[in-house]
Amino acid sequence: MSQAVLLHEPGPPENFSYEDITVADPGPGEAQMRQAFSGINFIDTHFRSGLYSPGDLPAVLGREGAGVITKLGEGVTDLSVGQRAAYGSVMGSYAEIRNIDASRLVPVPDEIADDVAAAMMLKGLTAQFLVRQVRKIGKGDTILIQAVAGGVGLILCQWAKHLGATVIGTVSSAEKAAIAKTKGCDHVILYEDVDFVEAVLDLTGGRGADAVYDAVGVKTFEGSMAATAEFGTVAHYGAPSGPIPPEVFGKLPRDRFLIRPTLPGFSAKRENLLAMADDLFAVVKSGGVSIEINQRFALKDVALAHVALESRRTTGSTVLEI
Repeated sequence: MSQAVLLHEPGPPENFSYEDITVADPGPGEAQMRQAFSGINFIDTHFRSGLYSPGDLPAVLGREGAGVITKLGEGVTDLSVGQRAAYGSVMGSYAEIRNIDASRLVPVPDEIADDVAAAMMLKGLTAQFLVRQVRKIGKGDTILIQAVAGGVGLILCQWAKHLGATVIGTVSSAEKAAIAKTKGCDHVILYEDVDFVEAVLDLTGGRGADAVYDAVGVKTFEGSMAATAEFGTVAHYGAPSGPIPPEVFGKLPRDRFLIRPTLPGFSAKRENLLAMADDLFAVVKSGGVSIEINQRFALKDVALAHVALESRRTTGSTVLEI
């Protein structure tokens, strides 16, 4: 038996149910894990609410976790029982024990603790493709990160600074601005108090940012496009404030690049996933990026975690202790 949080019907956080479940042996190509921690992300609230389909119901939500491999299914040869492993962007992490496609698991180095691994996989791998693949950020670049004090935002900020970039970030409160500054954000803008487009243009001498990372959505996206430099890149990778109408994308100036990247897309091939994870682990081990776990909840209290996320009370990463 295993404890898990199940969603029987999409809706409010109260729809979660903490239950005992039976977990079968792993099938071909699968591994079974006893999880120590599950990461929790804003996208989880979309699956819970029904904005995104959670799949067959009842469903176990959650898309990142870390723990120990306890069983291997037929055909799994590059992992071993007793090995510590983690994953991001695979549904089913709100559980003590789970089966998972073994090709999605990444071995965790000894220097990375389980809670850090669970907190960093989805967000850290997202940051990796944003600053290392979508646009290779380096010295001389100026970037804008919307919601810089969030889970992905804080990792993005640190990694971009590590690579030599100047970082401008937007936040919704003075408290979040202070957090962003401690992680190297050069210029913090309270976007509810000032016009962030004007602020970015002022900071860049009218040029705009070389890359703009927008995970806020409809509330900020037109401004993000306007704050992008000539031949700059706008990356749209999340929309907690609401989906962007298709006609808005048509307002992008002709000399800008627009991309809507996803982690499943960039990590679809196992060799890419492993290379991205190695890059992430290396920058964390070097001290270039620290993973801030600012909220911890028990697995049974996942509903409280969702309330905190949706009320914008969280910063950095949030984990469930299992």
